[in-house]
Amino acid sequence: MDIKGLDYNTQRDKLVMPEYGREIQKMVELAISLPTKEERMRCARTIIQQMENKAPQMRESNDYEQTLWDHLYLMSHKQLDIDWPYDVSDAERILSKPQPMEHPTKNGQTQLRQYGRLMAEVFEKLKTMPEGEERDELVRLTANQMKRDLLTWGHGSVADEKVADDLARYTDGKIQIDLSSFKFEKTPNGNAEPKRGKRKK
Repeated sequence: MDIKGLDYNTQRDKLVMPEYGREIQKMVELAISLPTKEERMRCARTIIQQMENKAPQMRESNDYEQTLWDHLYLMSHKQLDIDWPYDVSDAERILSKPQPMEHPTKNGQTQLRQYGRLMAEVFEKLKTMPEGEERDELVRLTANQMKRDLLTWGHGSVADEKVADDLARYTDGKIQIDLSSFKFEKTPNGNAEPKRGKRKK
């Protein structure tokens, strides 16, 4: 909405470096318009001093002067014609956004949230392990840990059938528990109500 006589930030050009404020941006635009390189350079040095005053914490960095000149270069939209005291050719990296990180729960791993990333790695290991005592022992440890995880985080069934089904699913059917012979460690009743602290009177 454009109301005559009122000047809202939403109606102004977007600032390249909003941390320095609009007055510094106006000074940069003035510097660009000056007729001689000497005048532009004097103005640029004054602007750098004002920028440093606006962001004194930058002095803690060893290369803060380089950073200030990089910022000035960006704020001028590369239009300030001066003999730059620093190489500003790489200044645009400041505005570049980092590449998005792959979510750790990608590829269906959200279903494993009650078991966690480490258990997911164990499932992958079990897929390729040869049959034998070592795999049998890892299966036993894994199944019991899964049951404890379900009891702690699953908020649902901790039945032996649930563990066996999940273990088979997450190992692509490589590990099948025979519930008629497999013995789980004893765990508290998963359907019991959690203990609650006494209310303060």
